[in-house]
Amino acid sequence: MPTPSFPRAKWSIAALFCFLGFQYGTWVSRLPALKTRLDLGAGEVGLLLMACGAGAAAAFPLVAVLMRRLGSRTLSLASALALIVVLAALSVVPNYPLALLAVCADGVAVGCLNVAMNAQGAALESSYDRTAMSQLHATFSAGLLTAALLTSGVTSLTQSVPAHFTAAGAVLLVLLICARRGLLPDAPTPTETTETTETAAESRGTRRWSLPSGLTLLMGAAMTFGTITEGAMNDWSTLYLKDTVKASSTVAPLGIAVVSATMLLARACADRWRDRWGDGPVVRAGSALAAVGLGLALLTGGVPATLLGFACVGLGAAAITPCVYVAAAERGSDALSLVAAMGTTGLLAGPALIGFVATAGGLTLGMALVAASALAVTATAIWIPWTIRRSPEREPLPAVPDHKDVTTLH
Repeated sequence: MPTPSFPRAKWSIAALFCFLGFQYGTWVSRLPALKTRLDLGAGEVGLLLMACGAGAAAAFPLVAVLMRRLGSRTLSLASALALIVVLAALSVVPNYPLALLAVCADGVAVGCLNVAMNAQGAALESSYDRTAMSQLHATFSAGLLTAALLTSGVTSLTQSVPAHFTAAGAVLLVLLICARRGLLPDAPTPTETTETTETAAESRGTRRWSLPSGLTLLMGAAMTFGTITEGAMNDWSTLYLKDTVKASSTVAPLGIAVVSATMLLARACADRWRDRWGDGPVVRAGSALAAVGLGLALLTGGVPATLLGFACVGLGAAAITPCVYVAAAERGSDALSLVAAMGTTGLLAGPALIGFVATAGGLTLGMALVAASALAVTATAIWIPWTIRRSPEREPLPAVPDHKDVTTLH
């Protein structure tokens, strides 16, 4: 099939990112209604959320196989369609076991779409030699915001979950249609040039499973620490402001608002930073900013300093996952699948780990662990071989003549 232009491909892939954020934000926003309808306790709701994350993490072997056999384009469309079906099922599930099953299926489909759409984003940057991944991740955040606004609007008219999810399904279908025509056709999976025999077998879909390389595990570690930082801030910032900083009930929710707003702003700008300084320096500087800013906020205390520290986390952590996804995709679909699964594990286990630490030593110590996770990203990012791309926006490097041009200089 013909290769689309850069803008068309970019907006089509962005529609997938927006799709995933919107779908997740839609059903999570109606957890209180699902809790009431199914008569669930707090522990059962927690298990419901855990089932989604567990499904996404456990999908790694399946995703690796499907990526090799179907390619990122077909897998993106199929998993997105499955998410629409799951959302419809969640609106009518009659009991808790079926709800767990539906949410687990949602996690598997999320795992598939997450890998496939990031593979499309990495292919976009590689094919056109232009950065775009940070902006694509920004549209995921925009999808979450749009889902929250739609939930607010629909619930002001009706409390019906089926009615809400029907409207949301229509939006998702429109996004899927917008994405379908502009997605990139699949090309041979890029991997290390030193693994030519293994690469050839993988491209035929016959390569046997093997242990991941140390570099892939290093990227997975960076992704895990990055998602721990991001997820823990979303889950614990409000409680930290309320219980530790003693902020008012009006001010406490501003914690997550500050993190989300600064992260969205940074992701909208991060591709320009990547063009100018490269992925490695952006990840290292950003994660260091998040670690130092949050650490100083914990030492200083007070609402203004805390909100400023949270803003540093949002700004600094914004480009971590987009850049690591690009680096992992360049090593092949298996590496991307594993790194994505490790990121999901960090997103799932991180907030719980912070909770255990907070129970033992206080929430300030728990938040210090978040700062340590950001610092761990800085350490691991030093050893990752980040790709340098030539971009139209980047200033050209000085020309270095080769031996063929020496005679023309005289």
